[in-house]
Amino acid sequence: MKKLSTLLPFLAGWLLLALTHSLQTISLVNGGLQMVLFLLVVCLPTWRTGRMSYVDIGWPWGLVVIGGVTFLLGEGNPTRIAMISGIYCLVGGRMGVFALKHWRRGAFQREFPRYRYQEIRWERAGLTNFPFARQVEVLAQGLANASFLALPAFLVAINPTVSIHWLEALGLAVALAALILESVADVQKARFVAQCKKAGERNRVCDVGLWRYSRHPNYFFEWMVWNGLILMAIPALPHLFEIESMLVAALLTASLFFVSRLMYMTLIYFTGAKPSEYFSARKRPEYAEYQRTTNRFFPGPRR
Repeated sequence: MKKLSTLLPFLAGWLLLALTHSLQTISLVNGGLQMVLFLLVVCLPTWRTGRMSYVDIGWPWGLVVIGGVTFLLGEGNPTRIAMISGIYCLVGGRMGVFALKHWRRGAFQREFPRYRYQEIRWERAGLTNFPFARQVEVLAQGLANASFLALPAFLVAINPTVSIHWLEALGLAVALAALILESVADVQKARFVAQCKKAGERNRVCDVGLWRYSRHPNYFFEWMVWNGLILMAIPALPHLFEIESMLVAALLTASLFFVSRLMYMTLIYFTGAKPSEYFSARKRPEYAEYQRTTNRFFPGPRR
């Protein structure tokens, strides 16, 4: 029962969307599609193999679903609907295609370190029913797609204003720039790993390019993508207060800004930096020095 409480915030977020006048239909359609996607692509493979790594396929393609549903069912200005839908499809599609390539190469035959770390957490907490805990964990990520992570797109999609607000343009620029830099960080690390493999070097620390200024630049720029999406949704808030009750509009506004906090906590503590560094510090002798001299998340000069 304690583990089930993980789902409650996301269920509450989905219920809030389903009770609105303006977002009910799009939220129910998206929620239903997310559950079907996660059942087939994540929950069943996780139950059969005992590995949660399939989230890396289901979660990004769930973002593509959000983009597609927003494009088809959005009732606001077509230009901004195309903008926000395109960003969601780019963000999800980039990670989704990358995950499918890994799947075809057999990478999903073993559990990814960030999900192995979850089992370490469960052992420390005294949990013993790992199959049940895995299902709750992966369902939480599907429900996140059905609730909080879909909210920026849905708010933008109901904004009827013709002119594009400067915050929408700024948010679009931030999201696109962050997406490009996240891709650059991924390419830099892939090249570093390939060079080390070619030279016969193992367990080296990647500290080139953007990785010289942050131990996790890919996670930082992923977070900034979501901050850009939040900026794009802010101009829709006045219209939201006109068409929804004060309480519902206030709760949705709080939920919008909670998205930034949710992604930050996820990328630092749950499936991001902390799990990654737990294993890196154990197998890479130089990693302790890298931790001492390089910021964990926010890019900055080396110490």
